[in-house]
Amino acid sequence: MTDAFQRIAPRFAPPLDPGFRPAVLANRAFRAEVEQSGAGVPLRIALARPDGTVSRFDTVVFAEGHARAAANLTYVERLVKFMLWSRGGHKVWIGGPASVGEHIAKTYAATGARAFDAAFMGDEVYQQPFEVVVCAADDVPAANEATKPLGRHLDGCRIGFDLGASDRKVSAVIDGEAVYSEEIVWEPRKQTDPDYHYREVRTALETAASKMPRVDAIGGSSAGVYIDNRPMVASLYRGIPKERFGEIHSLFLRLGEEFGVPFEVVNDGEVTALAGSMSLEDGGVLGIALGSSEAGGYVTTDGNITNWLNEVAFCPVDYADDAAYDEWSGDRGCGALYFSQQCVFRLAPAAGIELPTDVTDAERLKAVQKHLEAGHEGATDIWRSIGRYMGYTIAHYAEFYELRHVLILGRCTSGRGGDLILDGAKEVLAEEFPEIDSTCNIQLPDEKSRRVGQSIAAASLPPLRG
Repeated sequence: MTDAFQRIAPRFAPPLDPGFRPAVLANRAFRAEVEQSGAGVPLRIALARPDGTVSRFDTVVFAEGHARAAANLTYVERLVKFMLWSRGGHKVWIGGPASVGEHIAKTYAATGARAFDAAFMGDEVYQQPFEVVVCAADDVPAANEATKPLGRHLDGCRIGFDLGASDRKVSAVIDGEAVYSEEIVWEPRKQTDPDYHYREVRTALETAASKMPRVDAIGGSSAGVYIDNRPMVASLYRGIPKERFGEIHSLFLRLGEEFGVPFEVVNDGEVTALAGSMSLEDGGVLGIALGSSEAGGYVTTDGNITNWLNEVAFCPVDYADDAAYDEWSGDRGCGALYFSQQCVFRLAPAAGIELPTDVTDAERLKAVQKHLEAGHEGATDIWRSIGRYMGYTIAHYAEFYELRHVLILGRCTSGRGGDLILDGAKEVLAEEFPEIDSTCNIQLPDEKSRRVGQSIAAASLPPLRG
């Protein structure tokens, strides 16, 4: 990608990725340049969802015809991409210089560079035609957000489950205390029969149910996009043929009917943030889980959740021309390749580590973590790199989320890895972004957080019937 937009080298370069160009530095430099030019004009982005809610982001760009106006295009396109995956929407307004809006419309058209994102949001998630509206800044609709309380119900006999790409977990929970938990390795992404998913989840629920005198409610978390207990898109179901995906859409509705109790399933990132909020007894919590991919979830400052997607795995964080490439979406520099086991595998060759073959991804990660625990310098640099990615990316997230706490967790944070990530992130924030460092607490789960846990937070999702 060669354009007029400037990418800024960080002061704290990741040891194994000196070409990293943080989104936050590029965006800040662009806005500073616009302000200093005296030729800035408003640029407003709004995204609407079928329920009538609207998210909006206001910024500035160079006026039409300015010598630096070409830099507007990349700046705004990356913002739109971030907004689509963090907030979600099937209709996008671009209010400002016409050339910017026209560029976004072309880029997100069926033949454009971001056709995947447009089709995903329109066809898969919201099942509405995807549309870009080019207009004047004053014609962009106002924000219309909605939040709601979720979870924190600990009374009764509950089942909590968490479905990941490498394992499925379930707990039997009585009045907020887990009386039984199990973790079973599985490989859902390779499965082509929806009945596999039904049988596995049903078995987990029955096992937990057998450990309690009764079942009053069931709550679950799972990777992917969930709307009204319906999986719209998720990597867990990647192998399911399109013609049978209706059976996945109805999977949890069916299980809820069969068990006959309140049943709630949401994105695992939301439950991560909820667990953090419950343990911290505060709001403004962004949970970032580094596992098979990157999962994100957010609890507002008033302790509620939103209807945002928070799919930060596909939000761009690295603006380098040769940033890590995601084959699924066809884009570069998105979070999943920087905050997950995918990042570990990507950086392993540069660290001098040969990954084992013919084993599961979970086993490959454990092999690299074994090197880390043994003090291998290259393995240590992998996690130091992730820590520096994290520091710059938290500063980027802070432009879109009101943050009091960031909770970093997931299998990539186990052992020495978690401390290395945390130390790297804190160093970057303290030196480069002191205004964020002074108002936002970055941490790994403490003992109280672990006691609440993902499965207990998931179990707390549905209220009991009156």
